[in-house]
Amino acid sequence: MMAATRWPLRGVMGLAAILAVQGAFAPAAQARHHRHRHETREESTQNSGEGQEKARPIASPVPESCDNTKFLADLRAEESAQAPHPDRVEHVCGRVITVSAAKRTRSGLHGYFYVDVGEGVSIRIVSDLDRMTAPSWPWVAKGDQTDVLGRYYYDNPQSQGIDWTHHGTGKSWPVEGYVVVNGTRYQ
Repeated sequence: MMAATRWPLRGVMGLAAILAVQGAFAPAAQARHHRHRHETREESTQNSGEGQEKARPIASPVPESCDNTKFLADLRAEESAQAPHPDRVEHVCGRVITVSAAKRTRSGLHGYFYVDVGEGVSIRIVSDLDRMTAPSWPWVAKGDQTDVLGRYYYDNPQSQGIDWTHHGTGKSWPVEGYVVVNGTRYQ
């Protein structure tokens, strides 16, 4: 009789151990990743049904050289807009003011740094390290001079930046981006 009562207890404990082990294999970055509205918008552009309002990217014209004045004007327009915010192609340049550690998100390994674009404004640059041809992160340092072409997304004042700074394009973004650091181009 004693063995019969131990069996269900062992079975329950065994099931609990299996569930705990399975949970341990779930990608931790995926569990911690906070979805930005621009990621949701990207997915809804690909999988949307009728009646969903979405902002379309503004991908042209592609600036041939750095234009911080255009970027600052677009930033002011985004901050005052009431409608959904379209993604825009931007070409910015400036001095790196800080570099963050690489972080794995649901879309891969990313490096982050902030560039001073003038008028007291800095912008977060997001580099998809899995897709870029570049050395190990960080390949940029505080004080470096940068030139960046990519997609400007604006979710809200605390969630905005320039991503798609790599050589690839996709259904939701047709422009190849890049980052130039002290004259060396990474794409």
